[in-house]
Amino acid sequence: MVALDYGRRRIGVAASDPLRTIASPHVVMKNADPPTEPPQGLLNLLKDLAPVVVIVGIPVHMDGSFGEMAAEARAFAARLMTLSEIQVLERDERLTSYEAEEMLREMNLSRRRRQEKGLKDMLAATVLLREYLEEVG
Repeated sequence: MVALDYGRRRIGVAASDPLRTIASPHVVMKNADPPTEPPQGLLNLLKDLAPVVVIVGIPVHMDGSFGEMAAEARAFAARLMTLSEIQVLERDERLTSYEAEEMLREMNLSRRRRQEKGLKDMLAATVLLREYLEEVG
């Protein structure tokens, strides 16, 4: 399984082990332009990883409503499913970025390392995947 933390500039990618018990950060990719079109590098990665399911985080507001970014992420997920022919599930990603920031603080990394572009995106994707694996486990 693979989870994606969608962003206009970057996409954080996390992958599970073959037994689908552990979620690990995998890579961060630059998003395509326009951002609703999945980058070719991501399509190639999915071909290599051959996941059964791809989970795309949808940024839902705290009140449960969908905004512009949620609509964009949903369009991206739909296009990804069409291009990859892999089942794509949308999942509420509320608080995954917050949890990723907490993980970074707990890792005792330098401030510079914590602020590296993409690190938080990969960890947010990992949180998303971990939560999904725990739910379906």
